[in-house]
Amino acid sequence: MNREYLETVLKTMSVSGHEEELQKKVISHMRSHADDIMSDVTGNVISVLNPDCESKVLLCGHIDEIGFIVTSIQSDGSLKVTNAGGVRAVLYLGTQVQIKTKKGIINGVVITNSSLTKRNDLTCTDLTIDIGASSKEEAAEIVSIGDPICAKTDVLPLMNDRLAARAMDDRIGAFIVTEALIRAKEKGCKTGIYAATTVGEETTLRGAYWSAAKVKPDCAIAVDVTYTSDYDGVNANSTGEIGLGKGPVLCHSSIVSKKMNELLKQCADDLNIELQYEIAPGRTGTDADKVHFTNDGIPTALVSIPLRYMHSSVETLDMKDVEQIIELLAEFLCRFNKSINLNPFE
Repeated sequence: MNREYLETVLKTMSVSGHEEELQKKVISHMRSHADDIMSDVTGNVISVLNPDCESKVLLCGHIDEIGFIVTSIQSDGSLKVTNAGGVRAVLYLGTQVQIKTKKGIINGVVITNSSLTKRNDLTCTDLTIDIGASSKEEAAEIVSIGDPICAKTDVLPLMNDRLAARAMDDRIGAFIVTEALIRAKEKGCKTGIYAATTVGEETTLRGAYWSAAKVKPDCAIAVDVTYTSDYDGVNANSTGEIGLGKGPVLCHSSIVSKKMNELLKQCADDLNIELQYEIAPGRTGTDADKVHFTNDGIPTALVSIPLRYMHSSVETLDMKDVEQIIELLAEFLCRFNKSINLNPFE
């Protein structure tokens, strides 16, 4: 597992709708590992191994992150914003942010005062960002309407090989699907692997749809994050008991193929990997939903990374879970072939 590449992925801005810079880094990294690299007009990148194989498995990990978009520049040079994805406004009061502009990345701070901190109905449009400008004209020389903004944070190692960073959701999934291709290649995999780092999941799910439509795989696995229930204030009754360092998470859902879950469990058992399970009776809220509804209905599974503090700037995971998911996916890829029947009635 390439931790230097992981750090690059986690440090590069990729606000939903503005993923191009990070996708270019994926292309550069995967060029020496993949047999082919495909892209499309919506911004997806798909790293391909064994493109001539009839059996095709699509892996999806979305590479976009939540953030803000500049909506206006005020007379004093401060910025007003709206959200790109599921941002919780209160978490950003009094924090540092970075704005990607036509002249490069600049810094800003989200202003805070007593009237804002006392509000229970705070929304992203209530936030104001101070970039140090003295006037609208001065700010407009640097910042444009539509510029993306995200939290200014670093990757923070914690005890027990745990890691905290903004937007683990789901750049860790994008990292995993590319690492799974590399690991499967090391294991001599002959299956056609299509590792898609998809765009737009946090806002439109468009990337997953167009990746699946382009590849037309026999089956697909979406890799995303899921809530843990191992810290204060989280109720495990609705989705299941999930903890850091306790293994990959499979999903029981009407979207998910039971046969694929069975195959993944067989792989995990043979690798001595413990599994956890989450419950999503309807849609999963991930790329898996769009993939399943593509073409003639693609058999789809969802493998998730346990994550604390989702949609905050301190999302926290256990690297043991990441390593095990890479191994699990690589083993599944090596075992999959055309003879495997995913029809639930056969």
